[in-house]
Amino acid sequence: MIVVTGATGQLGRHVIDGLLRRVAAGDLPAGQIAAVVRDRAKAADLAARGVEVRIADYSQPQTLAGAFRSGERVLLISGSEVGQRGPQHQAVIDAAAAAGVALLAYTGILGGPAADFQLAAEHKLTEQAILDAGLPYVLLRNGWYNENYTEQLAPVLEHGTVVSNAGQGRVASAARADYAAAAVAVLTGSGHEGAAYELSGDVAWSFDEYAAEVAAQSGKPVAHSSVSAAQRQEILKGAGLPEPFAALLSDVDTAIERGLLAGTSGDLARLIGRPTTPIGQSIAAALTLR
Repeated sequence: MIVVTGATGQLGRHVIDGLLRRVAAGDLPAGQIAAVVRDRAKAADLAARGVEVRIADYSQPQTLAGAFRSGERVLLISGSEVGQRGPQHQAVIDAAAAAGVALLAYTGILGGPAADFQLAAEHKLTEQAILDAGLPYVLLRNGWYNENYTEQLAPVLEHGTVVSNAGQGRVASAARADYAAAAVAVLTGSGHEGAAYELSGDVAWSFDEYAAEVAAQSGKPVAHSSVSAAQRQEILKGAGLPEPFAALLSDVDTAIERGLLAGTSGDLARLIGRPTTPIGQSIAAALTLR
């Protein structure tokens, strides 16, 4: 059985879709996919497609006791509650270890221990917790999603500006579906145990290039406005973001400026067996939805 936690989230749904495609192709037996979710109602469509639904909450360790079983292959998708993910992930790891799972794959962050920015801290703690647990593991160190930017096109087009404090830093992003496909490859394949994959797009782009691509595809003037970290935080706070989250995003841009999200190892393309999705393709897809 292959078990996906956080299965009703955006990445989780892509992973489930990929696994079900393997079932349809005859590469994976039917009835071998389980989804761990907090809300059964949100997973009703998954159940209708033959996915076993298990209810558990990262924040309630007692609910995780029956989430996994011996011999299962588990994908731990990192939680979305920044600041709480350390204990949440530890609870999942403890439950997986107690159950005796055959493999625990974790969606961490590009660079692993070398990622020294704030958002990476909980990912590094989780990786160490997995190692300390002695579980068979695979570390999927995900880079940035194209959608981190293309899902924010409305204000960009409204104001004609892409604002960052990343300077001329570059981002080797890929589509969320690309990272999900890598997880599917690991969960259904062999020879991955003990690997730490640095997953990123094939091409790293700058914010100047991103703004130019949005302008070219939308037919509207769009430029990159490079600001200081302090200025970016104030802009984000003015847009309604809480101060801690604004500081977090500004810190990410500082990491980008230092080149920490520009790595192009090729691991992602090798795992999925094709080139990664270019940022321009994701921009085009986002514009069709407007």
